[in-house]
Amino acid sequence: MSAADNKQLLQAIFAELSKGNSRPLVESMADEVCWTVAGSTAWSGTYRGKPAVLQELLIPLGRRFAQPYRATAERFIAEGDTVAVEARGEATTRTGIAYNNRYCFLYRLADGKLREITEYCDTALIEAALGSRDHADA
Repeated sequence: MSAADNKQLLQAIFAELSKGNSRPLVESMADEVCWTVAGSTAWSGTYRGKPAVLQELLIPLGRRFAQPYRATAERFIAEGDTVAVEARGEATTRTGIAYNNRYCFLYRLADGKLREITEYCDTALIEAALGSRDHADA
């Protein structure tokens, strides 16, 4: 796929994420996807493989929020197999804390699938709003 095709795929994914629909994101992940959350929080690290991304990152995070998480893209930059997306997220935790983070995501794609996702965001907000993973399923 071309850089323009990759950009268009991410634009479609974020159009749905802005409505709280994460299904297109999940469906676009390769089975061997690696998602890295930068920083040194309890949530930071690299999640390898789609099952790990879902079971160790996305599902526990989703359980923390009072409603579906929404992410709205503000800018897309595509070059080769990589698309950079500047975005802002919006949610409230079940404990009533606003979790409105800002992101820069780097997506590497191959054959129309997300192979690598690197997430840069406000890690202090992660710690303040989401806390430790020990209570992620609470």
